[in-house]
Amino acid sequence: QVQVVETGGGLVRPGGSLRLSCYASGSAVKVYDMGWYRQAPGKQREWVADILTDGSTNYADSVKGRFTISRDNAANTVYLQMNSLKPEDTAIYYCKSSISSPWSGLRDYWGQGTQVTVSS
Repeated sequence: QVQVVETGGGLVRPGGSLRLSCYASGSAVKVYDMGWYRQAPGKQREWVADILTDGSTNYADSVKGRFTISRDNAANTVYLQMNSLKPEDTAIYYCKSSISSPWSGLRDYWGQGTQVTVSS
């Protein structure tokens, strides 16, 4: 069974930093593209950043220059380093991973989300 679990959310003051982690687990799985999305109260879920299998990265304009996505392929883990946080970054952050497994083939898996609150 494949599981995707996010950790690292919390409460931080404006201008502060947080680091999110997302770990994909399961037997005989192969992890491909990984990314982060977020959903603020009353808004639709939006894409934040992604990192492809070859290590190339992409960012939403709203976070470019402040957030950094990275991955540890050996650990099937993706990170999101968030600096210079703003109140408008407050949201539930979700990890999405494209994972291939012997029983499900290639499909996207979502984590349960982790709350990030930026407030003074």
